[in-house]
Amino acid sequence: MTQIRPALIIIDMINNFDFTHGPILAKKAARIAGSIKNIKNQFNERNLPVIFINDHYNLWQADLHKIIDLCTNERSSPVFELLLPEEKDLFLIKPKHSAFYGTALNTLLHQLKVTTLILTGIAGNICVLFTANDAYMREYELLVPEDCIASADDNDNQYALTMMENVLKARIHPSTDEIYQHYIIYSPPPS
Repeated sequence: MTQIRPALIIIDMINNFDFTHGPILAKKAARIAGSIKNIKNQFNERNLPVIFINDHYNLWQADLHKIIDLCTNERSSPVFELLLPEEKDLFLIKPKHSAFYGTALNTLLHQLKVTTLILTGIAGNICVLFTANDAYMREYELLVPEDCIASADDNDNQYALTMMENVLKARIHPSTDEIYQHYIIYSPPPS
């Protein structure tokens, strides 16, 4: 039997929200940040991998502090107060929607012997969905806490959840569901 090894993926939560639907998405991101932080804390306590993956904002540098500085504003501050990478968290930049496209994510996950991804972040109907699709094609088991993703439009977010569940075989549950405890508690930390 394959050993379960989860990783928490946090997509695009370091964001300046400076686009057409940015103000709406910023409010929704602030609402989900606490739920993501709760899962992140549990991963950190068990020394399981937490990977922030983010747009590069034309800096093209995986420099976390430069990206945070560039993205810090009135809209992002409520999110940043709850959820930013800590020293032991991992950070990657991505050039497009999927966290796998043009990144070292798949190589990193193999090195960490990860079998299961818990996907969180924004936008649920774009970057989270595209990442779920690429993860499914790479045969990762998927879990998506429904209160840990957000899209500008609630109908689009629900559609993305439905697609991830029905097509990509993701398990969709609230972040408080015991399924996450199963994956976190019974998973040995990566060696």
